[in-house]
Amino acid sequence: MFIAVIGGSKCSNEDAMLAEEVGVELAKRDVALVCGGLAGVMEAACKGARSENGLTIGILPGDDCQDANEYVQIPIVTGLGYARNSIVVRSAQAVIAIDGEYGTLSEIAYAVQYDIPVIGINSWSLCKGGEFEETIIVAENAIDAVEKAIAAANKGGT
Repeated sequence: MFIAVIGGSKCSNEDAMLAEEVGVELAKRDVALVCGGLAGVMEAACKGARSENGLTIGILPGDDCQDANEYVQIPIVTGLGYARNSIVVRSAQAVIAIDGEYGTLSEIAYAVQYDIPVIGINSWSLCKGGEFEETIIVAENAIDAVEKAIAAANKGGT
């Protein structure tokens, strides 16, 4: 199983610790972590996964695999900039969003478009026509997020 962890390349210490714990929990469950491969939430999640000997894959926006954070085992260069966000999402059966800016929001939008479950912790919420949408499954903590992501992926994520 592959689960994407998405979030900002800059994040608070609290969100970095949360992302690291998500990485740990994914690795403990033998789930491969896919991310954008850079700093912030991505690096923290990869660090956590690597601490438990988990597999980390970074889908990079540029042309140089050296841009990957030090915890990415498999860097994939795309040269696509933010367009690589679609590849990050399509490479996973579920997505865990932690914090994030507009790049993260674009990944959430791709996931929703592709019917890939999105679990959010301290991240975006969606409104349509002035009404809150329950498109993003809200998680309380890292363990809750990982459990919800795995359950959602097993229910038929791509």
